[in-house]
Amino acid sequence: MRAVHGAREQQAAPLQIEELAGVVAALTEQRAQARAAGDVGDERRLTRDLALLLLGFWRAFRGDELVRLEVQYVTQQPGVGMTVHLPSSKGDRENEGTTFPVPALSRLCPVEAMRDWLQISGLTEGPVFRGISRWGQIGETGLHPNSLIKLLRQILSQGGMQDATRFSSHSLRRGLAGWANANGWDVKTLMAYVGWRDVNSAMRYIDANDAFSARRLESGIAATLPNASPALAP
Repeated sequence: MRAVHGAREQQAAPLQIEELAGVVAALTEQRAQARAAGDVGDERRLTRDLALLLLGFWRAFRGDELVRLEVQYVTQQPGVGMTVHLPSSKGDRENEGTTFPVPALSRLCPVEAMRDWLQISGLTEGPVFRGISRWGQIGETGLHPNSLIKLLRQILSQGGMQDATRFSSHSLRRGLAGWANANGWDVKTLMAYVGWRDVNSAMRYIDANDAFSARRLESGIAATLPNASPALAP
């Protein structure tokens, strides 16, 4: 066995759903203040950031997937959700592309966030997520994958998160995987939702969020011994 104190790969911290909710609440309030003050630049930037954060979390997108999304491949389905299509993706050997359903949610809704962003930006084609100048001018090109980690950390810091350097673009995927695992999703369901074809890929994210399998064990105990007494103190 590898020594507990041996060198190991540093992994990005998962963004927990409680943290996500706190950041979204803070950014939403800041956006309302920007709108009231007539600050178009901040309103646009905050609207983009909310869409990027919520879509990235709920679809467990990798950073390169987020920056490759294009407006013409986003299809709104009022009252139900939307779909986003990537013409090519990792593991897509036939280049058939992948369509991802995005459900409308009662809280922390990625569909509402995307609708707000597309409406305020006026974008009809090309990259969904772009740079925005201090004056609110939206760039012609999409965000670069290498800039996404810095942007995400800025978003989280602005939303009140401490030590945002713990997070990277993988934090959104890790957060969704951990949330799904804690809420009883089996590996097959999680793989189908995220688009993993290799079970080892899914298990890396699940194990990273519950290294000692405590959540799964406690869930089993609660199911089989619902009225069990707490453990006796030594």
